[in-house]
Amino acid sequence: MQENCVEIVIFGAGGFAREVEWLIAEKNVHSPTATVCFVGRGDEVGREIHGIAVLTAPDAYKRFPNAYVICTSGSGAIREAMAQEATTAGFTNYATLIDPGVRFHHDHIAIGTGTVICAGTILTTDIRLGNHVQINLDCTVGHDTEMEDFVTLAPGVHISGRVKICKGAYIGTGASVVPGLTIGTKATIGAGAVVVRDVPAGETHVGIPAKVINRDKSARNSGS
Repeated sequence: MQENCVEIVIFGAGGFAREVEWLIAEKNVHSPTATVCFVGRGDEVGREIHGIAVLTAPDAYKRFPNAYVICTSGSGAIREAMAQEATTAGFTNYATLIDPGVRFHHDHIAIGTGTVICAGTILTTDIRLGNHVQINLDCTVGHDTEMEDFVTLAPGVHISGRVKICKGAYIGTGASVVPGLTIGTKATIGAGAVVVRDVPAGETHVGIPAKVINRDKSARNSGS
């Protein structure tokens, strides 16, 4: 490991965790960062991923107390639980990871801690991203868009300008959202959907144009 290398602990041991480990390796070409361990559960613990140990959260903190944490899951709710687990174990720092090839207006975009932005993504200008946002491969995000904490964009999502995506919402692979809409707290947009109207909290919308197929009343009571 390089001198003064930033140590990163990846919470999660699934497919996206492995993709984030690759992103960290890519960033290491430009800045000294390295994955020091993964944090898993159950039979994941004790294994290795690409030669890197999978530990419990307490063991990871004992070995790497000054490390930065990144939480990896396609579910915002699971990432939120991971962040709580990391805090309980003693970690206080979260990494923000942006692939070197991501294009964005550096002076006019706010990016929260714990956020991951993957290769091929383009963000334009006057965009605000909350904490622990996950933007997967080849997404586009238009001007004046706001994403709250724990929002997830799957690969190939296209968000037009002036869109608000509330906490914990999930936008599926290849979905598109037209300008000026609000996607409510913990709402889900299905893969390939085209969203042409606001989506209330807790609802699942699919199709072209996207229509509701399910409602989560508890989510509607807790958010926009």
